[in-house]
Amino acid sequence: MNENELQKPYVIGLDLGGTNAVFGIVDTKGTIKATTAIKTGQYATAGEFVEASCNALQPIIEETGGMEKIKAMGIGAPNGNYYKGTIEQAPNIKWAHDGVVPLAEMFSQKLGGLPTAVTNDANAAAIGEMFYGVARGMKNFIVITLGTGVGSGIVVNGELVYGSDGFAGELGHVIMVRGGEGRLCGCGRKGCLETYCSATGVARTAREMLQTTDRASLLRDVDAGAITSLDVAIAAGKGDAMAREIYEFTGRMLGEACADFATFCSPEAFIFFGGMTKAGDLIMEPIKRAYEESVLPIYRGKAQFLVSGLDGSAAAVLGASALGWEIK
Repeated sequence: MNENELQKPYVIGLDLGGTNAVFGIVDTKGTIKATTAIKTGQYATAGEFVEASCNALQPIIEETGGMEKIKAMGIGAPNGNYYKGTIEQAPNIKWAHDGVVPLAEMFSQKLGGLPTAVTNDANAAAIGEMFYGVARGMKNFIVITLGTGVGSGIVVNGELVYGSDGFAGELGHVIMVRGGEGRLCGCGRKGCLETYCSATGVARTAREMLQTTDRASLLRDVDAGAITSLDVAIAAGKGDAMAREIYEFTGRMLGEACADFATFCSPEAFIFFGGMTKAGDLIMEPIKRAYEESVLPIYRGKAQFLVSGLDGSAAAVLGASALGWEIK
């Protein structure tokens, strides 16, 4: 630990979602010393949101020794651009939906010039794994987030890949099913990985199977329009054949996608992050099998397939906070 970290032993992490904005003050070991939250959607403008955020932060900043103990702030947000410190056309945040918001600069000014950085939530997850999680000591890995969508953070030679414009690494929008039969994605294209392998995609696969077959399944006890990936996981855990087939289909597609991803960065590990990982071997075993069957022989048997080691409820805040330690 250097002298600056001894004098300023904490960073602020902000996990900015469409519903909630969760803040944590975090030390170098990844311990969250204090936390607070506000509702993202309550504010009409970015300025109002930042004002409310800083008001909510003040008590926990004081609780941990004041601003002189804070080194920096990291923000994980939808459509976050690390290069520019902005969030851009964020689909689920009304005050950032239609434009570009210089969020890092706004927070920095409000917090007395505190160094502040922004990246997207999947990149934040990758940085969090590198600092606090199962990727500690690794220099080449891919984090794949399995939630409402499919996100990714790619680390090569110890550096996160941002690309020329800050938006590199959208592996959830690699097209897996080409042609008219591909599922329509929120990005406007068809057949994206996200439409099949996200929690939303798993629920969609379940509905399609229920509608196109008359096979018996515990899932028929659930209103088809309300089925979630959790319902599928519960049914699969009880041995339901259709539910297990849904996970086999989902895992196989993820494994085939990872086999393609290996060709551009030869990662030492794929790390899976998000609620769907709670399905355990139901999702992980098909991923591994499909990967080994599909990957180029020169990569076969080399990559680890790991589940995030970060505490689920705190992982996003930890990921965002790790970005703060990266600021020079």
